[in-house]
Amino acid sequence: MSIAQHLNDGVRRREVLGWAMYDFANSGYTTVVLTAVFNAYFVSVVAGGADWATLAWTSTLAVSSLLVMFLMPAIGAHADLRGVKKRLLALTTVGCVASTAALIWAGPGALWLAVVAIVLSNFFYAVGESLIAAFLPELARREALGRVSGWGWSFGYLGGMLSLGLGLGYVLWAQSHSLPATHFVPVTMLLTAAVYALASLPTFLLLRERAQSQPRGVGEAGVGASLARLRQTWREARRYEDFAWLMACAVAYQAGISVVIALAAVYAAEVLGFQQIETMLLVFLVNIAAAVGALVFGNWQDRIGHRRALRITLAGWIVMTLLAASASGPGLFWAAAVLAGLCMGSSQSAGRAMAGLLSPPDRLAEFFGLWTFAVRLSSIVGPLTYGIVTWVTSGNHRVAILGTGLFFVVGWLVLARVDVERGARVAQQAMARP
Repeated sequence: MSIAQHLNDGVRRREVLGWAMYDFANSGYTTVVLTAVFNAYFVSVVAGGADWATLAWTSTLAVSSLLVMFLMPAIGAHADLRGVKKRLLALTTVGCVASTAALIWAGPGALWLAVVAIVLSNFFYAVGESLIAAFLPELARREALGRVSGWGWSFGYLGGMLSLGLGLGYVLWAQSHSLPATHFVPVTMLLTAAVYALASLPTFLLLRERAQSQPRGVGEAGVGASLARLRQTWREARRYEDFAWLMACAVAYQAGISVVIALAAVYAAEVLGFQQIETMLLVFLVNIAAAVGALVFGNWQDRIGHRRALRITLAGWIVMTLLAASASGPGLFWAAAVLAGLCMGSSQSAGRAMAGLLSPPDRLAEFFGLWTFAVRLSSIVGPLTYGIVTWVTSGNHRVAILGTGLFFVVGWLVLARVDVERGARVAQQAMARP
């Protein structure tokens, strides 16, 4: 089957390329800033390795996620009402690029500058991630959502590898000239921001805005109408029972994924003594595995069913946490990292595809705003729980990673309540009410 046969009528292949390029562009932010480089730098250098440093990092991410939780659903509703997903996506892209670049000034003692820049950059990243996801059901046919979502995720990990590869090359050069982390980490932030800005340009050149502004009476436009639409969605929650259960499932398993994204480098450095180069190589390998997982699993999940596919990946996550907690040397931890990559790409792709299936076609940005609400809640619960456990146990990261495995167990159990076919029928039959 050709690519065109997976797409909705009127959708050109270059549009899918433009859509996937945004995953390519923004993946460098999570890969370099949140996963491989700046998180460990924040703990050891910016916060000076204090006992509260890990908790400070997770608390910073929690504040950013709180902002997303309370603002994104209304932003999504506004995007649907006014037909401005693409315009809002451009604004959030500029915001994330600028605040990521501002991290070049986050050195020793510049704690509050780093905190503000991370809060803003992570907020803009999350809003952009939600908006670009809302384009997926407009592009792909219902039976190919998993496949097309997998294309985007796998392509995105290639973008993460590009940003990380450029940063790794510079770090190797800097260390060969005996330059400290306070020199090369800010440069990697600037490289990441530049890749994000340049790689996102095809998205705005190729991707069409199909949503139309929905006329409202006087006084019913703008934020007020968006918030009213949001309240209506919450009141109708029982009508979208399967979407609600999927959100609950996402809160659980995405909490575990958030820990891996935000704290993998910290765990590797604090427990196994990884150096910066080793950590970056580890994350590079994780991205390769994630790209393979998203691409292969995206095709597979359309055949075996989205719920079954997601349950398989959650079982893999549980095994991964057991391997990581048991690792006393680099070998077993590298194996856990490869498994994490495979599970990350496939579970992220499966979750996004299921959210698209269960969302009413005329309220995509709004429902993906609710999906983002769940994912951001998980970004608070997961890393903050990890940070509290390490603080209470005087830095016992092994106990914290074992606790992380419980999030995947809960997600696996809650997923049993989701009936994808029933939820998809309800979403297709739903009509937006004034």
